[in-house]
Amino acid sequence: MQDNGFFNWLGERLGDALRELIDFLNHLFGGAFAAARDFVDGLTASLGISDSLFAMLMLIIGLLMLYKGLRGFLRGAVIGALIWTLLGLAILSWLIA
Repeated sequence: MQDNGFFNWLGERLGDALRELIDFLNHLFGGAFAAARDFVDGLTASLGISDSLFAMLMLIIGLLMLYKGLRGFLRGAVIGALIWTLLGLAILSWLIA
């Protein structure tokens, strides 16, 4: 039985190429996920909130409400803008306090 045939060589080269591809993707996505985790840790630490999924969703919802309030003020819809702004501020103050 010959171990150093063409197909053995081809299998080794294909295995090496797949290993390099998997290592590259692991480093690429591992670095991106580590950066995202560090960003969330820094954001939650500076705001004084927990880093749970619920807290992050509430933060996003509160910021979106503030954005809608700002858009309402720019459009001239003062009553709607006040409602959106007050709701956004209520959610954010509840979350941060």
